Amino acid sequence: MNTAASNDPRIQDVRVTEDEIIAHLADGRVISIPLAWSWRLSEATPKQRANFRLIGSGQGVHWPDVDEDISVEGMLHGIPAHRPRSRPAGTKARAVREHEPPNKRIQPTRGKRRARLGGRGARG
Repeated sequence: MNTAASNDPRIQDVRVTEDEIIAHLADGRVISIPLAWSWRLSEATPKQRANFRLIGSGQGVHWPDVDEDISVEGMLHGIPAHRPRSRPAGTKARAVREHEPPNKRIQPTRGKRRARLGGRGARG
């Protein structure tokens, strides 16, 4: 029998309040962390917070509506989720740029310019 596997903490149930995330473990412990440790859950609606599923046999919890995962190890060891840094003002995400129309002001290549000028160089 593998005693290490049977001693691993497992979440049986989870509840999210206005201030904390509370997990009931299989061994009878109840642990909680501040809701602020999960910026996604702290910004979620009560309905989104209530929609969760256990990961594996209770190694963590997944909230699909807000794409948040919290592991029991993270809760036990006190590892908060960090908010990603925002992009500097004026920059756009690559996904947004891919859907924009191409830049119509791009100059033709040198070869096409020469052909248009009747074979003369660009400086003429």
